[in-house]
Amino acid sequence: MEGKLNTLNKLYNHALTKYGNRTALIFEGKKLSYQNLKKASNRVAHALLRHGVQANTRVALMMENCLEFVISDMGLVQAGGAKVPLNSMLGEKEIEYILNDSGAEIVIMGESFFGKFQNIESNVRNVKLVVGLSTSELLPNNWMSWDEFQGNELETDVAVHSSPTDIAGIFYTGGTTGVPKGVVHDQRNVIQNTFAHIMELEIHHDEKILITSPLPHSAGMVVLAGLLKGAEHWVEKGFHPQIVLNRIHENRITFTFMVPTMIYRVMDEIKDQEYNFSSLRTIMYGAAPITAERLKQGLNIFGRVFIQIYGQTEAPNLITTLRKDDHRMDDNLYQRRLRSCGQPVMSSLVKIVDDNGNEVPHGTEGEILASTPYNMKFYHHKPDATEETIVQGWVHTGDVGMLDEDGYLYLLDRKKDMIISGGMNVYTTEVENLIGKHPGVQLAAVIGVPHDDWGEAVMAVIIPSKENPPTVESIHELCQQLSSYKRPKEIKFVENIPLTPYGKIDKKALKSQYWAAKDRGIN
Repeated sequence: MEGKLNTLNKLYNHALTKYGNRTALIFEGKKLSYQNLKKASNRVAHALLRHGVQANTRVALMMENCLEFVISDMGLVQAGGAKVPLNSMLGEKEIEYILNDSGAEIVIMGESFFGKFQNIESNVRNVKLVVGLSTSELLPNNWMSWDEFQGNELETDVAVHSSPTDIAGIFYTGGTTGVPKGVVHDQRNVIQNTFAHIMELEIHHDEKILITSPLPHSAGMVVLAGLLKGAEHWVEKGFHPQIVLNRIHENRITFTFMVPTMIYRVMDEIKDQEYNFSSLRTIMYGAAPITAERLKQGLNIFGRVFIQIYGQTEAPNLITTLRKDDHRMDDNLYQRRLRSCGQPVMSSLVKIVDDNGNEVPHGTEGEILASTPYNMKFYHHKPDATEETIVQGWVHTGDVGMLDEDGYLYLLDRKKDMIISGGMNVYTTEVENLIGKHPGVQLAAVIGVPHDDWGEAVMAVIIPSKENPPTVESIHELCQQLSSYKRPKEIKFVENIPLTPYGKIDKKALKSQYWAAKDRGIN
């Protein structure tokens, strides 16, 4: 190995060699050491090279959580190709669009994708090879089985020269409007982002990391960071609160990643059972703040182990963090900070600007801009969108927020989700966070619906909890804390709220029934 560890293949070849017989992965009772992960990924790398993969060649990974996902990821790293990860919640049209837009030439696919891909295969333009995680007998004749693809390849290191500026991956955003945008990150970006994960999330060499969320997203970055530290990764096919509790109690998990609703489900599952949580050092969470009521419960159960992250695909995961020492309820200062998403991380700058791009004072609302060493390079095939998003080294996040005098960032809304009612701006996140404090609310989404007088009226769509469902009156009473124009004029209880394939509330779908008769999404 020559030169600096400044490319992904050099960095991970070094790490997988260094940790040797330590356990890297555990999945459904199967263990894989770092040494054997290296051998398996080398087989994949040789196979990819044999099928024409070079620097920047796009390879789509379409799998639910499994050992083969990580093996394929590491194999692609060694071969120098570019990863295009897709999750199983995507629909056929989205998969077709992403494969065609990215120019993916090879697809490695789990069984949950087989049916969807067969329905669109004739419309996918660039794919030359499909590898299926199944036996040859169960695959179409023009596909190749996983064993046939890599089973007989060499386990020796491959001789590939990569550059820090080679594309490491194209990661498609889960926006609720239009088609997904392909966010391009080069190898230098991914390396710096991985180092930031290790530092900011306090990942140690003896970590036992529990992965229950999809590897194509933030969980995959946690694994990349953990592998550089020699951590042991317990990978689950999906999330189940009882599995999380059992793993922490029985297998002495030290680190896990969940969104707040998952944390709530885990705490609700405990009931009268007794568990030992003394091993747990870190619960990383994102996507939304945790409510003060549930945090108090979490601190009593788990201790001060919570780290909140704020980021987006354009600056992955780590624009700000709310640290462990911020998760406390000693006084009003800390209770106020719990409504924030923390301070900028060590390598990130954040500012708030008005509609003209001018920086505004602390306490003033505006768009959040971020500058990090791992800002995206560009949107794939979208130069105009790139110019709008990256301006003089700053990512225009599209999020509305404010900074307090101590540099804590408060996320108020997405610019496109803002409701204008009677000429007044209503940030839906503010209303959702308040309603979420009601003990009988499982999930709340706030949208604007057409109104003849105000243009838009505030509507709250709520999934009630089964044990203690709220009443309309109790929600209205809670919302008296808000200015009158922010209070929901209508409250609707539902069994389900539509989600995007990326697990976010799909407000476009939620609003569609109310705006169907209108020629635009505002009034």
